[in-house]
Amino acid sequence: MKAFVLTGGGSLGSIHAGMLEALYERSITPDLIVGTSVGAINGAYIASRPQSVETARSLGDVWRGLRRPHVFPMDFVGGFLGFAGRRSSLVPNRALRRMIQTHSEFDDLADAPIPLHVIATDATTGEEIPLSRGNTVDAVLASAAIPGVFPPVEWEGRLLIDGGISNYAPISDAVEHGADTVYVLTSGTACGLEKPPRGAIPLLLHSTSFLITRRLVVDIDHFQDRVELVVLPPPCPVSVPPHDFGQAAELIERSHETAGAFLDGAEAGGSAEVPPHLRLFGAHL
Repeated sequence: MKAFVLTGGGSLGSIHAGMLEALYERSITPDLIVGTSVGAINGAYIASRPQSVETARSLGDVWRGLRRPHVFPMDFVGGFLGFAGRRSSLVPNRALRRMIQTHSEFDDLADAPIPLHVIATDATTGEEIPLSRGNTVDAVLASAAIPGVFPPVEWEGRLLIDGGISNYAPISDAVEHGADTVYVLTSGTACGLEKPPRGAIPLLLHSTSFLITRRLVVDIDHFQDRVELVVLPPPCPVSVPPHDFGQAAELIERSHETAGAFLDGAEAGGSAEVPPHLRLFGAHL
Protein backbone atom coordinates (compact mmCIF):
# COMPACT_ATOMS: atom_id res chain seq x y z
CA MET A 1 0.00 0.00 0.00
CA LYS A 2 1.33 3.38 -1.01
CA ALA A 3 1.02 6.52 1.13
CA PHE A 4 1.71 10.18 0.54
CA VAL A 5 2.84 11.99 3.69
CA LEU A 6 2.52 15.77 3.44
CA THR A 7 4.48 17.81 5.97
CA GLY A 8 3.86 21.18 7.57
CA GLY A 9 5.50 24.38 6.45
CA GLY A 10 3.14 27.38 6.24
CA SER A 11 3.33 29.16 2.89
CA LEU A 12 6.02 26.70 1.82
CA GLY A 13 3.17 24.22 1.44
CA SER A 14 2.98 25.47 -2.14
CA ILE A 15 6.01 23.22 -2.72
CA HIS A 16 3.70 20.21 -2.36
CA ALA A 17 1.84 21.23 -5.54
CA GLY A 18 4.99 20.98 -7.65
CA MET A 19 5.95 17.65 -6.08
CA LEU A 20 2.47 16.24 -6.66
CA GLU A 21 2.62 17.23 -10.32
CA ALA A 22 5.94 15.40 -10.69
CA LEU A 23 4.53 12.29 -8.98
CA TYR A 24 1.33 12.22 -11.04
CA GLU A 25 3.30 12.70 -14.26
CA ARG A 26 5.00 9.39 -13.43
CA SER A 27 1.69 7.68 -12.52
CA ILE A 28 2.66 7.54 -8.83
CA THR A 29 -0.57 7.84 -6.83
CA PRO A 30 -1.48 7.15 -3.19
CA ASP A 31 -3.74 4.58 -1.58
CA LEU A 32 -3.88 6.80 1.50
CA ILE A 33 -2.85 10.31 2.48
CA VAL A 34 -1.53 11.55 5.82
CA GLY A 35 -1.08 15.28 6.35
CA THR A 36 -0.12 17.64 9.11
CA SER A 37 -0.63 21.41 9.28
CA VAL A 38 -0.52 22.81 5.74
CA GLY A 39 -0.05 19.21 4.58
CA ALA A 40 -3.53 18.50 5.97
CA ILE A 41 -4.93 21.37 3.89
CA ASN A 42 -3.27 20.09 0.72
CA GLY A 43 -4.19 16.51 1.59
CA ALA A 44 -7.87 17.39 1.94
CA TYR A 45 -7.74 19.08 -1.46
CA ILE A 46 -6.36 16.08 -3.35
CA ALA A 47 -8.19 13.35 -1.38
CA SER A 48 -11.49 13.92 -3.19
CA ARG A 49 -10.18 14.73 -6.64
CA PRO A 50 -8.70 12.61 -9.46
CA GLN A 51 -5.08 11.69 -8.84
CA SER A 52 -3.91 13.49 -11.94
CA VAL A 53 -1.60 16.19 -13.21
CA GLU A 54 -4.63 18.42 -13.63
CA THR A 55 -5.44 18.15 -9.92
CA ALA A 56 -1.88 19.09 -8.97
CA ARG A 57 -2.01 22.06 -11.30
CA SER A 58 -5.36 23.21 -9.93
CA LEU A 59 -3.91 23.02 -6.41
CA GLY A 60 -1.01 25.09 -7.70
CA ASP A 61 -3.49 27.66 -9.03
CA VAL A 62 -5.02 27.95 -5.56
CA TRP A 63 -1.59 28.62 -4.08
CA ARG A 64 -0.67 31.14 -6.77
CA GLY A 65 -3.81 33.10 -5.93
CA LEU A 66 -3.20 33.23 -2.18
CA ARG A 67 -1.90 36.27 -0.36
CA ARG A 68 -1.26 36.75 3.33
CA PRO A 69 -4.66 38.40 4.09
CA HIS A 70 -6.36 35.26 2.74
CA VAL A 71 -4.79 33.29 5.59
CA PHE A 72 -3.48 35.81 8.14
CA PRO A 73 -5.94 38.76 8.06
CA MET A 74 -4.80 41.77 10.05
CA ASP A 75 -6.76 42.24 13.29
CA PHE A 76 -5.14 44.94 15.38
CA VAL A 77 -7.60 44.62 18.26
CA GLY A 78 -7.26 40.83 18.35
CA GLY A 79 -3.50 41.10 18.07
CA PHE A 80 -3.35 43.53 20.98
CA LEU A 81 -5.60 41.31 23.10
CA GLY A 82 -3.41 38.34 22.23
CA PHE A 83 -0.26 40.14 23.35
CA ALA A 84 -2.09 41.25 26.50
CA GLY A 85 -3.04 37.67 27.35
CA ARG A 86 -6.77 38.26 26.82
CA ARG A 87 -6.96 35.92 23.81
CA SER A 88 -5.16 32.72 22.86
CA SER A 89 -4.14 33.91 19.39
CA LEU A 90 -3.00 36.91 17.38
CA VAL A 91 -5.08 36.18 14.27
CA PRO A 92 -8.68 34.90 13.89
CA ASN A 93 -9.08 31.67 11.95
CA ARG A 94 -12.17 32.72 9.98
CA ALA A 95 -10.23 33.33 6.74
CA LEU A 96 -8.44 29.98 7.01
CA ARG A 97 -11.73 28.22 7.83
CA ARG A 98 -13.36 29.80 4.80
CA MET A 99 -10.52 28.67 2.55
CA ILE A 100 -10.72 25.08 3.83
CA GLN A 101 -14.51 25.04 3.39
CA THR A 102 -14.19 26.32 -0.18
CA HIS A 103 -11.80 23.58 -1.29
CA SER A 104 -12.96 20.54 0.72
CA GLU A 105 -15.43 18.30 -1.10
CA PHE A 106 -16.42 15.93 1.72
CA ASP A 107 -17.98 16.77 5.07
CA ASP A 108 -16.50 13.96 7.15
CA LEU A 109 -12.92 12.67 7.02
CA ALA A 110 -14.26 9.13 6.93
CA ASP A 111 -15.96 9.91 3.60
CA ALA A 112 -12.81 10.94 1.74
CA PRO A 113 -12.61 8.98 -1.56
CA ILE A 114 -8.93 8.39 -0.82
CA PRO A 115 -8.49 7.65 2.91
CA LEU A 116 -7.24 10.82 4.62
CA HIS A 117 -5.70 11.05 8.08
CA VAL A 118 -4.66 14.37 9.59
CA ILE A 119 -2.54 15.07 12.64
CA ALA A 120 -3.25 17.58 15.40
CA THR A 121 -1.72 18.18 18.83
CA ASP A 122 -3.40 18.35 22.23
CA ALA A 123 -2.79 21.91 23.41
CA THR A 124 -2.67 20.82 27.06
CA THR A 125 -0.51 17.70 26.96
CA GLY A 126 1.37 17.98 23.66
CA GLU A 127 0.05 14.54 22.69
CA GLU A 128 -0.22 13.70 19.01
CA ILE A 129 -3.89 13.37 18.03
CA PRO A 130 -4.51 11.50 14.75
CA LEU A 131 -7.89 12.26 13.19
CA SER A 132 -9.53 9.92 10.69
CA ARG A 133 -13.21 10.75 11.17
CA GLY A 134 -15.33 13.74 12.04
CA ASN A 135 -15.95 17.15 10.53
CA THR A 136 -13.38 17.73 7.79
CA VAL A 137 -13.13 21.50 8.15
CA ASP A 138 -12.69 21.37 11.95
CA ALA A 139 -10.10 18.59 11.72
CA VAL A 140 -8.01 20.33 9.07
CA LEU A 141 -8.36 23.67 10.85
CA ALA A 142 -7.11 22.07 14.07
CA SER A 143 -4.16 20.48 12.28
CA ALA A 144 -3.17 23.90 10.89
CA ALA A 145 -3.75 25.94 14.06
CA ILE A 146 -0.29 27.44 14.55
CA PRO A 147 -0.03 27.99 18.33
CA GLY A 148 -0.20 31.62 19.34
CA VAL A 149 -1.11 32.65 15.79
CA PHE A 150 -4.46 30.88 15.37
CA PRO A 151 -6.83 29.87 18.18
CA PRO A 152 -7.03 26.23 19.26
CA VAL A 153 -9.92 24.19 17.88
CA GLU A 154 -12.27 22.37 20.24
CA TRP A 155 -12.61 18.68 19.38
CA GLU A 156 -14.44 16.15 21.55
CA GLY A 157 -13.54 17.90 24.79
CA ARG A 158 -9.95 18.69 23.81
CA LEU A 159 -8.32 21.85 22.52
CA LEU A 160 -6.20 21.03 19.47
CA ILE A 161 -3.37 22.94 17.81
CA ASP A 162 -0.97 22.50 14.89
CA GLY A 163 -0.06 18.88 14.20
CA GLY A 164 3.45 19.90 13.21
CA ILE A 165 4.25 20.43 16.89
CA SER A 166 3.89 16.73 17.68
CA ASN A 167 4.59 15.16 14.27
CA TYR A 168 5.82 17.33 11.43
CA ALA A 169 6.04 14.43 8.95
CA PRO A 170 3.74 11.61 10.13
CA ILE A 171 5.54 8.66 8.57
CA SER A 172 4.67 6.60 11.64
CA ASP A 173 0.94 7.14 11.09
CA ALA A 174 1.19 6.08 7.44
CA VAL A 175 2.94 2.87 8.49
CA GLU A 176 0.35 2.27 11.21
CA HIS A 177 -2.38 2.46 8.55
CA GLY A 178 -0.69 -0.25 6.52
CA ALA A 179 1.59 1.60 4.11
CA ASP A 180 4.64 -0.30 2.92
CA THR A 181 5.75 2.43 0.49
CA VAL A 182 5.82 6.01 1.76
CA TYR A 183 6.47 9.14 -0.27
CA VAL A 184 7.29 12.06 2.02
CA LEU A 185 6.53 15.45 0.50
CA THR A 186 8.67 17.84 2.53
CA SER A 187 8.37 21.60 2.44
CA GLY A 188 8.92 23.65 5.48
CA THR A 189 12.59 24.33 6.17
CA ALA A 190 14.24 27.35 4.66
CA CYS A 191 17.70 26.13 3.68
CA GLY A 192 20.95 27.45 2.25
CA LEU A 193 20.49 30.84 3.89
CA GLU A 194 23.44 33.20 4.23
CA LYS A 195 21.93 34.80 7.37
CA PRO A 196 18.86 34.33 9.58
CA PRO A 197 15.57 35.92 8.52
CA ARG A 198 14.89 39.46 9.74
CA GLY A 199 12.01 40.19 12.07
CA ALA A 200 10.76 38.58 15.25
CA ILE A 201 8.01 36.35 13.79
CA PRO A 202 10.03 35.20 10.73
CA LEU A 203 12.97 34.33 12.99
CA LEU A 204 10.68 32.51 15.44
CA LEU A 205 9.09 30.43 12.67
CA HIS A 206 12.47 29.70 11.10
CA SER A 207 13.94 28.60 14.42
CA THR A 208 10.92 26.44 15.21
CA SER A 209 11.38 24.68 11.87
CA PHE A 210 14.74 23.37 13.13
CA LEU A 211 13.04 21.65 16.05
CA ILE A 212 10.25 20.02 14.06
CA THR A 213 12.59 18.91 11.28
CA ARG A 214 14.64 16.95 13.79
CA ARG A 215 11.59 14.70 14.33
CA LEU A 216 11.45 14.05 10.59
CA VAL A 217 15.10 13.06 10.52
CA VAL A 218 14.68 10.71 13.49
CA ASP A 219 11.67 9.07 11.80
CA ILE A 220 13.57 8.64 8.54
CA ASP A 221 16.36 6.93 10.44
CA HIS A 222 13.83 4.68 12.21
CA PHE A 223 11.66 3.67 9.25
CA GLN A 224 14.06 3.54 6.30
CA ASP A 225 14.76 -0.17 6.85
CA ARG A 226 11.11 -1.07 7.59
CA VAL A 227 9.34 0.38 4.54
CA GLU A 228 10.24 1.68 1.12
CA LEU A 229 10.76 5.33 2.01
CA VAL A 230 11.12 8.06 -0.62
CA VAL A 231 11.76 11.54 0.75
CA LEU A 232 11.26 14.10 -2.00
CA PRO A 233 13.76 16.94 -1.72
CA PRO A 234 12.44 20.49 -1.66
CA PRO A 235 14.24 23.14 -3.67
CA CYS A 236 17.28 24.53 -1.89
CA PRO A 237 18.24 27.28 -1.22
CA VAL A 238 14.87 28.63 -0.14
CA SER A 239 14.79 32.03 1.52
CA VAL A 240 10.99 32.43 1.53
CA PRO A 241 9.66 32.76 5.10
CA PRO A 242 6.66 30.58 6.07
CA HIS A 243 4.30 33.59 6.18
CA ASP A 244 5.12 34.92 2.67
CA PHE A 245 2.48 33.78 0.16
CA GLY A 246 3.70 35.91 -2.73
CA GLN A 247 6.29 33.54 -4.19
CA ALA A 248 4.23 30.39 -4.71
CA ALA A 249 4.66 30.35 -8.49
CA GLU A 250 8.44 30.18 -8.23
CA LEU A 251 8.37 27.57 -5.45
CA ILE A 252 5.98 25.35 -7.41
CA GLU A 253 8.10 25.52 -10.54
CA ARG A 254 11.31 24.79 -8.67
CA SER A 255 9.82 21.94 -6.63
CA HIS A 256 8.36 20.36 -9.78
CA GLU A 257 11.77 20.37 -11.44
CA THR A 258 13.63 19.19 -8.32
CA ALA A 259 11.20 16.36 -7.53
CA GLY A 260 11.04 15.25 -11.16
CA ALA A 261 14.81 15.02 -11.48
CA PHE A 262 14.99 13.13 -8.19
CA LEU A 263 12.32 10.61 -9.21
CA ASP A 264 13.87 10.07 -12.62
CA GLY A 265 17.22 9.42 -11.00
CA ALA A 266 15.69 6.87 -8.64
CA GLU A 267 13.95 5.07 -11.52
CA ALA A 268 17.22 4.96 -13.43
CA GLY A 269 18.90 3.19 -10.55
CA GLY A 270 20.10 6.23 -8.68
CA SER A 271 19.86 6.44 -4.92
CA ALA A 272 16.61 7.82 -3.52
CA GLU A 273 18.44 9.03 -0.45
CA VAL A 274 17.52 11.65 2.12
CA PRO A 275 17.71 15.28 0.93
CA PRO A 276 21.24 16.49 1.74
CA HIS A 277 20.20 19.53 3.79
CA LEU A 278 18.38 17.26 6.27
CA ARG A 279 21.70 15.68 7.19
CA LEU A 280 22.52 18.90 8.99
CA PHE A 281 20.02 17.95 11.68
CA GLY A 282 22.14 15.15 13.05
CA ALA A 283 20.56 11.86 12.02
CA HIS A 284 22.88 8.97 11.26
CA LEU A 285 21.95 8.67 7.60
